[in-house]
Amino acid sequence: MAGSMAPLGVKKERAAEYKGHMTFAVAMACIVAAIGGSIFGYDIGISGVNTMDPFLERFFPAVFRRKNLVTLNNYCKYDNQALSAFTSILYLSGQVSTLAAAPVTRNYGRRASIICGGISFLIGAALNAAAADLTTLILGRVMLGVGIGFGNQAVPLYLSEMAPAHLRGGLNMMFQLATTLGIFSANMINYGTQKIKPWGWRLSLGLVAAPALLMTVGGFLLPETPNSLIERGHVEEGRRVLELIRGTTDVDAEFTDMAEASELANTIKHPFRNILERRNRPQLVMAVCMPAFQILTGINSILFYAPVLFQSMGFGASWSLYSSMLTGAVLLFSTLISIATVDRLGRRKLLISGGILMIICQVIVAAILGVEFGSDKHLSRGCSTAVVFVICLFMLAFGWSWGPLGWTVPSEIFPLETRSAGQSITVAVNLFFTFVIAQAFLSLLCVFKYAIFIFFAGWIAVMTAFVYVFLPETKGVPIEEMVLLWSKYRFWKNIMPAMPTMPLEDGWGSGDGHGDSALAGADCNVHK
Repeated sequence: MAGSMAPLGVKKERAAEYKGHMTFAVAMACIVAAIGGSIFGYDIGISGVNTMDPFLERFFPAVFRRKNLVTLNNYCKYDNQALSAFTSILYLSGQVSTLAAAPVTRNYGRRASIICGGISFLIGAALNAAAADLTTLILGRVMLGVGIGFGNQAVPLYLSEMAPAHLRGGLNMMFQLATTLGIFSANMINYGTQKIKPWGWRLSLGLVAAPALLMTVGGFLLPETPNSLIERGHVEEGRRVLELIRGTTDVDAEFTDMAEASELANTIKHPFRNILERRNRPQLVMAVCMPAFQILTGINSILFYAPVLFQSMGFGASWSLYSSMLTGAVLLFSTLISIATVDRLGRRKLLISGGILMIICQVIVAAILGVEFGSDKHLSRGCSTAVVFVICLFMLAFGWSWGPLGWTVPSEIFPLETRSAGQSITVAVNLFFTFVIAQAFLSLLCVFKYAIFIFFAGWIAVMTAFVYVFLPETKGVPIEEMVLLWSKYRFWKNIMPAMPTMPLEDGWGSGDGHGDSALAGADCNVHK
């Protein structure tokens, strides 16, 4: 059908012609790059030092005095804005720095941002470990936030572009797997260092330097993604890297898609302005809503303040850290479930099923606390066990759904010309909501009490409905052809304007088989 029209940029669906398999180069690149996720997770989990007495006594003496007052409402003992700022400043700093990371990632490559992130983590770890006053402690957290801004901007993007299309979902979840491993490691380390008095907290805060060093060195050793190389004019090198990571010289179809996407990308001088155009509306909505909803599950409240939360429920200091360690282990295990199933079951099924189970868990915890726990009494042993079990179920559901997919979906849906800008928006929104929840949670817990879980359950209901209505299935769809998916989806096809078009080569949809791709299967899935 010569003369047919298709979206400008990628002119033909070629996914069925893509060659290649999982190679050693891809495996090593993914492992080294995903170390950035472990640092992100470690910085989340290590916030548990805020229950250690030597740490509180040095930096937050008012909280240290209040935590043992039996006359004070159990829900309010840790309600302190300075203590909240110790946790939340990390994410405010990350939000600002990710906007600076976008032009670095686009103009100098994904590796450049990974290296910048690693160096920032090293500086932050040194300041925190040596902190003698609150100012130095906060400054160290700010530098860690800069590392998160650069790392979270570049690493998911790097993984999406390196992975073969048919394995992209699972490999991209290496970032989330590493994040959960970092959370679990931080909980384990806190459990051990609480017994080292009075300086155990310094060890907890300083050990982030180990993965940061690996991330920095790995950033120098990793190959750049072929997408980035081609976009920046290094076409031959881009093809060489593509052949290396696919394990074959037969990469013509994928290379052509990258070249066409790059040609369009290089005509876009202002990606942040371009991303606001109506034709990019579906991707922009996902870049804002997916990371916002991920935080509004309430997961970070549990991850940041698990020891505080469990102590508020009447657990001792050691038992609260043990319980948070257990929930971290469940989160790690459930991420493995997601990696194993995401490219078979798809994104939508995992997100919807996880959302339903999380709602049930939040409601059960609220009911137990509302009936059995009050301002002046603690939970019984049986109720405490039940709460920990249900929170573990919540972690299990989050770990196979919104945990990894809150990062995976936004990282794979943008065309090349707005990809770095889109990833920056995703990270900035994620970190903004993380900052807000981290800063407000202790006060919300004091005001809402057990109803805080109902608050989060309501948001999970909203986001589950959002996925059902607005998110098409993206499994198996090559990144460079993703734009074609939105124009076919039942909701967005009525929203998107007529896209700039150009004549196609012979063979587009002509029945010769060359137009068939994973998009055809995705189109069937989303219209069911």
